[in-house]
Amino acid sequence: MVSLRVHRQGHLTATLLIVPGVDRLPTALLTDHYELTMVQAALAGGTAQRRSVFEVFTRRLPEGRRYGVVGGTGRLLDAIERFRFDDDALADLERRAVVDQATLAWLADYRFGGDVSGYGEGECFFPYSPVLVVEASFAEAVVLETLVLSVLNFDSAVASAASRMTSAAGDRPCIEMGSRRTHEWAAVAAARAAHIAGFASTSNLEAGRAYGIPTQGTSAHSFTLLHDHERDAFTAQVDSLGKATTLLVDTYDVETAVALAVEVAGPELGAVRLDSGDLLVQAQAVRTQLDALGASNTKIVVTSDLDEHAIAALAAAPVDAYGVGTALVTGSGAPTAGFVYKLVARAGAGGSLV
Repeated sequence: MVSLRVHRQGHLTATLLIVPGVDRLPTALLTDHYELTMVQAALAGGTAQRRSVFEVFTRRLPEGRRYGVVGGTGRLLDAIERFRFDDDALADLERRAVVDQATLAWLADYRFGGDVSGYGEGECFFPYSPVLVVEASFAEAVVLETLVLSVLNFDSAVASAASRMTSAAGDRPCIEMGSRRTHEWAAVAAARAAHIAGFASTSNLEAGRAYGIPTQGTSAHSFTLLHDHERDAFTAQVDSLGKATTLLVDTYDVETAVALAVEVAGPELGAVRLDSGDLLVQAQAVRTQLDALGASNTKIVVTSDLDEHAIAALAAAPVDAYGVGTALVTGSGAPTAGFVYKLVARAGAGGSLV
């Protein structure tokens, strides 16, 4: 395990743990063509080694939002550490004549030797906040542009949405369950970003392995439909997972399912899950029914395309936890943080920054 530290204005703001085995492929070709052609021209023109400062910031926040939340810094530092042009990458660039031989030789020796500083993960940002500052030679820094933006834009969009959701949820835990709504590796990054912003757990097992995020899950409607009777499905799940499990009660009739759930598991039933319908009305009815059946400690978990607005609307409902998927991994309407990577200073003829 590698511990990487992020500094902001010279002060330590976060220590990030990077677990070996996560996205271990080289990252050098996760970039845009024009970054390498800029390096080629700068090398030929004698400006590639000019000391340069790049900043990452957004010019505006999505409409209706007062802040964003930084996510992805730890993943980015790991990716920069692995930013290498290996033999396969160099052979591919040569075969496609992307750059000339002098540039290929420079890329073969590439190791980032500059300084990276910025906001810690979980910190708020606002328009023009310099969430990341990269100081290095122009050539060293410019080739990182696409990598920096792809990581920070996605992770910060998810973290920003997650923060709004956990704020709306208050003390009630939120569960990240958006893996099936995004790219398979983006799902892992999304789970990490959501956890940074306060989500208690994730359904994604790779995120649990890689980042130590608690994972949870029980069954889907297909498991109930597999059985001839709903009672059989509940019995099989309770026998296998124990009475503290969560039973999905809206495959058929909710009232009937809740009664069956308590009959099968007893008042020790851990939770029931509602995944459709009017969640506010159903949660109130289910709470009343559970209490009447003596299952006053059985919790109610709600899912079904929730976002921060739906969570806020359920604030008065007897809900104990929220499962959030699509809205979370798509930034709840803002799928990118809008970050740009801009040169803000570079060395002049005398060597000082201008």
